Amino acid sequence: MSQTNALSRNTPPSKARFGKRLYRYRYVYLLATPGILYYLVFKIAPMWGIVLAFQKYSPYAGVWNSPWVGLKFFKELVTARVFPLMVRNTLVINFISLAFFFPLPILLSVMLNEVRGEGFKRINQSIVYLPHFLSWVVVVSLTYFLLSTDVGVINKILFSMGREQITFLSNPKLFYWIVVTQSIWRDTGWGTIIFLAALSGVDPQLYEAAVMDGASRLRQIWHITLTSIRPTIVTLLIIRIGHMADVGFEQMLLMQNPLVMSVAEVFDTYAFNQGILRGQLSFGVAVGLFKNIIGLSLIFGANMIAKRSGHSGIY
Repeated sequence: MSQTNALSRNTPPSKARFGKRLYRYRYVYLLATPGILYYLVFKIAPMWGIVLAFQKYSPYAGVWNSPWVGLKFFKELVTARVFPLMVRNTLVINFISLAFFFPLPILLSVMLNEVRGEGFKRINQSIVYLPHFLSWVVVVSLTYFLLSTDVGVINKILFSMGREQITFLSNPKLFYWIVVTQSIWRDTGWGTIIFLAALSGVDPQLYEAAVMDGASRLRQIWHITLTSIRPTIVTLLIIRIGHMADVGFEQMLLMQNPLVMSVAEVFDTYAFNQGILRGQLSFGVAVGLFKNIIGLSLIFGANMIAKRSGHSGIY
């Protein structure tokens, strides 16, 4: 007994608290282990490759023997002729998505939450979730099937009505809206999962009290439902703002064609073209690192604004 007490006295308090916390929540940590391993193996470990952005990397010389060039590739990026074009396309697509795509999962979650029939509710949830499991290849193929001028269903209908066909996929003015519409159709239902989980934690007694006070259903939604999930909305908004420099690579690559390159070139596709197709690996890594630095800065800025506005933020 005395030896045990001596060991406990010699154990630093911080380590003792950590050990107790680890044992107390052992099942939670066990459930989190696959996710932690995923991020360690596929997200954290590959970050050593960031050094390539500061080297003129040669596969023959290897990482350790390739010459260091400092910020050369970053300077080439910001002075490139296509740089303003990429910034414009990335920001326009993301601002349209922020204005139209971000509110839709909230609206859909509230609508599903108001459905009283559990069976009908589950069926609708499954229907709106399903498009998320389609790959971008399938989504773009469906878009081509609907909007192309040769096999497109919509243009065939217009032709049968004696109207002129519309070049949807080669019209730069329509490109942004087609891309955002694809994202809305594919991911709106999937985005409701977090909001529905937040809504399940709303105290039903709040609605009962509101009914007793004579509040209408719309007032209950505005003052109770939306107010209760406001922290979740703010958190996801901050994360979404952090992705303002990011546009889906697969989607944009598949939607590109020579007639819309002026509105379809973004950082992701530019990094792929320069780094993989042209073999400039270091330049491609520099483009990706530049984009991620911008995203991280936006997260810090959005979080600071959220805290100053009275919200908790993400940290």
